[in-house]
Amino acid sequence: MKWSELKTKTWFKIASNKYFLVSMVFVIWMLFLDTNSWLIQRELNQEKEELLNNRAYYLKEIEKDKQTLKRLNDSVEIEKFARENYYMKRPNEEIFIIEYQDSLQ
Repeated sequence: MKWSELKTKTWFKIASNKYFLVSMVFVIWMLFLDTNSWLIQRELNQEKEELLNNRAYYLKEIEKDKQTLKRLNDSVEIEKFARENYYMKRPNEEIFIIEYQDSLQ
C-alpha cells in the first residue's frame, strides 16, 4: 500500500489528527499512569466496601454482646452461661459431656 493511498483512508485521517492523538494520550494517562488512576480508584473502592462490611459485622457482634451482658446481670443466667460454655460445676456434682457422631471430626 502506498503512502498516498494510506492518507486517503478515513481511519488514518482520524488516527493522525493531532487532537485525537492528544486526547488518546490523555485518556491512557488518566486511566493507567496517573497516581489517581482508574485502577487505583477501583482498588480503593473495593477496600472501602470490605471495610464497610467489616464495620457492619462488628456492629452486629457488639449488639449481640450487649444483649448477652444484659442477660448476664441475673445470677441464674451467669451460672447457666458458665456451665454451658466453661463446663463449670457445683461441688459434689458430676458432668457428662455428650458428643454426637456428626459433630466429631
